[in-house]
Formats: sequence, structure tokens, C-alpha cells
Amino acid sequence: MNALTKLLGAVAAISLAAAAPAQDYAKYSDAAIERELTQRATVEMIAMVPMRDGVGLATNIYRPKDAVGVLPTILWKTPYNELAYKVATSRRALEAVKRGYAFVVQSERGRYFSEGKYEILGRPQTDGYDTLTWIAKQPWSNGKVGTLGCSSSAEWQLALAGMNHPAHAAMVPMASGAGIGKVGAFEEQGNWYTGGVPRTLFHVWLYGVDNPLRAELPRGLDQSTRARIARYNDLDAKKPEVNWQSQIRHLPYADLLKDLGEPPATFEQFTARSGPADPAWQTGGLYHDTMGWGVPALWFNSWYDVSIGPNMALFNHARASKSDPEASANQYVVVAPNTHCAFARLGPDFISGDRNLGDPSFDVDAQVYSFFDRWLKGNRSAFPSSTPAVRYYNMGANRWSEAKQWPPENTATLRLYLRSGGRANGLDGDGRLDAAPPPAGEAADRYTYDPANPVQTIGGGDCCNGGLVTAGAFDQRVIEARNDVLVYTSDPMTRPTDVTGFVQAVLKVSSDALDTDFAVKLVDVAPDGTAYILGDTILRARYRNGFDKPAAMTSGQVYTLRPTPMTTSNTFLPGHRIRVEVTSSNFPKFVRNLNTGGNNEAEKRMVVAHNQIHHAGEAASYIELPIVRR
Repeated sequence: MNALTKLLGAVAAISLAAAAPAQDYAKYSDAAIERELTQRATVEMIAMVPMRDGVGLATNIYRPKDAVGVLPTILWKTPYNELAYKVATSRRALEAVKRGYAFVVQSERGRYFSEGKYEILGRPQTDGYDTLTWIAKQPWSNGKVGTLGCSSSAEWQLALAGMNHPAHAAMVPMASGAGIGKVGAFEEQGNWYTGGVPRTLFHVWLYGVDNPLRAELPRGLDQSTRARIARYNDLDAKKPEVNWQSQIRHLPYADLLKDLGEPPATFEQFTARSGPADPAWQTGGLYHDTMGWGVPALWFNSWYDVSIGPNMALFNHARASKSDPEASANQYVVVAPNTHCAFARLGPDFISGDRNLGDPSFDVDAQVYSFFDRWLKGNRSAFPSSTPAVRYYNMGANRWSEAKQWPPENTATLRLYLRSGGRANGLDGDGRLDAAPPPAGEAADRYTYDPANPVQTIGGGDCCNGGLVTAGAFDQRVIEARNDVLVYTSDPMTRPTDVTGFVQAVLKVSSDALDTDFAVKLVDVAPDGTAYILGDTILRARYRNGFDKPAAMTSGQVYTLRPTPMTTSNTFLPGHRIRVEVTSSNFPKFVRNLNTGGNNEAEKRMVVAHNQIHHAGEAASYIELPIVRR
């Protein structure tokens, strides 16, 4: 590994000072929260905010009783059941009003007490825009609104930010990737795909959220009556429990929810689309990088979330956008080692999957309100311009680091080639990673992919899937024992090796099937053999020339595949090894490729594929790692 050693520098420790802690309302009882909120806030429940088409959106408004003059406002918009006197909502509202903000919570169109037909992401460019306009016109508003939320409460903010509404003064999107259509190399259409392979999380999520048979209140009720009804009726449909571990194997995949008796709705509509390049993805509420960017943002992302790659690419896009220079100059991101939206769980002895990641404590609330104080109250010292643009937790070294950009400055690319004697199958194989390119004639690696016996997902980045996958840094050795998983491992590191940024794999492949998938995984192997997953990616071979140019494979022909990059920050400590896995399935995280070359999600028939990874001469396969030199 001489070439590797030459590229590495000593890693300098960088600390991140924690902000002053906010009041910990999590320690309050539910009753105490309700009492204090009643004492401190004027509360208007289930007010109907009018949209341009006459539909009313149910909205709760919390304002501090002791306020003098007009108020800045924080808007939390949600498809979930958060208006019917929910304690979690009360905790957020209490935090806001104690800090001098009005707090507005709104149900998306077609959800609970809101009128209209549900649409995923809730029409951000019309309903979101109209809500900002309504808030700015209220006599208690200072005309500045900050949007806040995690997951679904963040995703709708992205397309709205492209419109640059004059009242939209700041935003804090957390785990917002499902709001991204296309950005840079990532064309996932709201995480519906990775590399053209559908993700299974949406069938579970839509089963719970998309409810075309929902109950509705009659129109024309006065506000006090609606509020009284909400006190006793939350309109929360209780659907039958589903054994998703069994149901996920149902074929065809397009009928997964129909088989449960569900009426056709969003899942069927999206699944019927022709792929990531279908023009229908340009409609709706997704953000695409053809849009501008107009809002200062404080992003919160996670290494083990469903969408860390697109999230970081969008952060870069927002910084580079020329549509609003002030907004682009004020983009900040925090990346933590947690899973989806689990920022409140950061603390000492933090465990992700099977790995202890030290103490990533970070006072999220303090940072959020400092950012809002800067942009909604005009307090420039609250969140100074000297704040690092990028703050991220480096796993392995287990410390917070800072950077001016993403990936960090002083990053060099290290190329490691996939090498073997033709027997890289499993942990007992001869696969290795080497800085030296392979000579011509080095044997290819072969394996058989049977869709009836897919490689199981263990950990990694995921969410919202009914327990099908538990996200995090889990040990991969159970997977690596399989003969249909190719395993390539480096020599042990002789010094700390900081891999931070986008990790690009390039594969030279062939198959006897018309179409198949190729999945790649990056792993940190500890001296005791524990193999911690850092990230994964996948590409459906038919999309190797672009999502708008699907093409079948020809048996025996070698093709070049470039899956979308993996994204991580991990220091491989001395004695640790870098590992890459290659196979053709990662199930149930991703829908299985049945290998027929046809309309995969509408089919039942399976074909066994015999696949090869080539790594000789001009057909070299490799991985490129961003190495931070300090």
C-alpha cells in the first residue's frame, strides 16, 4: 500500500464548541407542558388558512401572551397528525413562544382537518407560498417567516425556497432528501429510486399516509366548533397491521398495496412511471437543480439517513446558485452520525448499529434558534458570519470537524483497484484493494444472482420502512460470507486515513441477463474483523448510459457502470482496513431486479443472472476515495 501511504497526512484534531444548552422540555411531564403552554401562549386551534383555489388548510397558531409588537414566525408544515392537541407539537410550540416567536403548525392539503385532495409534498409552490403570504399579512406578524421541520416537514421547503418568497427569511430543513428531484449526479426523484432501482420504503410510508378514503369535516364550520371537534376526534385512520417482512416479497411489486385491499393512489401512480427520467417527475413538489435558490438555510443531515448524497449535493447547489447572492452566501450544514431525524438522540457513548461512535453531542435547538434570531429578528451576533459553513462528525476519529466547503478543502483522490485471482467470492475469497492497477489478463470475478434468494440488507442508510431495515453501522460479515458477494479488502492502515466526501465506484461488468443490478458497499474493517458499513449505492444496468437512455445488455459484452456516489466521513484508524463489496441485490432496501429486462415492477417471472466484475488492463474496476490531508 505504498501509494496509499504517500497520499496520507497526519490527522489533526478539530473540536467543535457546543452552544449553550436550551431548556430541556423533554424532561417535563406532558401535563406540565400543557399547563405552561396555556400560561404562556395564546392558542388558536384549527384555523382555516385559504389557498388560491379556495381550499382551506387547518392551522394551529401559538403566540406568546407577553409579546410587545409584531412577531417573527416559525412555520412547521406536516402530513402527520400534529394538530389535534398533540404533546409533541406543544413542546415545539412552547420552545418557540418562550423565545419570542409565533409558532404556526399546518396540516398539508388532504390530511386530517385540512380540505382538498392529498398530494405528496403538499403543493409547496402554491400552498406553501400562499401560507407565507397569509402569515406575513397578519397583524401580529413582522413579515418574516422561518420554515422548520424534519423529514416530511422539511422536504416541502425545498421547492418553496426556489421561489424566493419575500417573507421566507430563513429555513432549517432536517433530513430533507425526499424533496429533491434531481441535483447534480443524483436523480432519485424524492428518494423513489437510487440508480434507477426503486426503494421499498415508500410502499410502507404511503400505506400509512396516503388515504383516499379518509373522513372529512363538513365545510362551513366555525373555528371554535372545529377546535372543539379536534379536542375529541383526530381523524386519524387506523389501518390494519401488515407483516411487511412477508408482504415485501409480493410480486408484482406494483400490486403490493393492492394486495392489501388498498384503493389505487400515489404508490400506483408513481410506480407506473417509466423511470427517473419520466417527465411526470417534473410536476408536483420536488426541487430540481434547474430552479434557483433564494433562502438562507441551516441544513441538518445524517450519515445513516436515506438521502445523505443528494442532501450534500443540494447544499453545494444552493451555495453555487446565482439567483440570490445573499442566500447562497449563507448556507450552513451540520452532519451527524445519527439515523433519520434522530438528532435529539446525540449524546455520550453514542451507538450506531454495532459501533460506538463516541460523543457527538450537539445542541440542535440552540443552533436552530440562533440561526432564526439572526434572520428573523435581525440579531447578527446570534449566528455570526464566522460560523463554519460545514460542521460534520468524523466517524472513527469520533470528533466534530469543520470545513469551508464540501468536500473539505485539502482533499486528494485516492484510486484503489479491485483485484483478485478470480475468486473474490465471500470472506474466504482472494479479493483485495490495491493502489497498483491490475495487469492485462487478470481473471474476472463471477457470481450468480438469483432474485429468489437476494442478499439481505443489514444496516446502512434507510428510514420509514415498517421495520424492514434498521439503519446504522451494522456488522456486514453475515452478508460477506455469501458466495454471491464479492469482497475486496485493503492492507491494514499504517496511519489514520480520513475519507470524507463523495466516494465514486467505477465497475466494468458483464452478464448473461438482459438487465440486472450492481450494488456496491463501503466498509470499515476493525482489527477484530468487525465490518462496519459506511455507505452503499446501486445501479440498474439498463441505465448505464443515462436514465433517459435505457438499454438491454448483450451477453458477454463488458460495460462501464458509474453508480451515484456514496457519501461519508470516516477515519480508518491504524490497523483498520478499507473494504468494498459488490453484488447484485440489497433487499429489502431496494426492489429486486428480476433480470428479465422487461417492466420489472409489473412482472412476476424471475431469471437467474450470471454476472462478472472485470478488473484487468483497460477493463479495470476501482473505487475513488476523497482523502483529507491535514
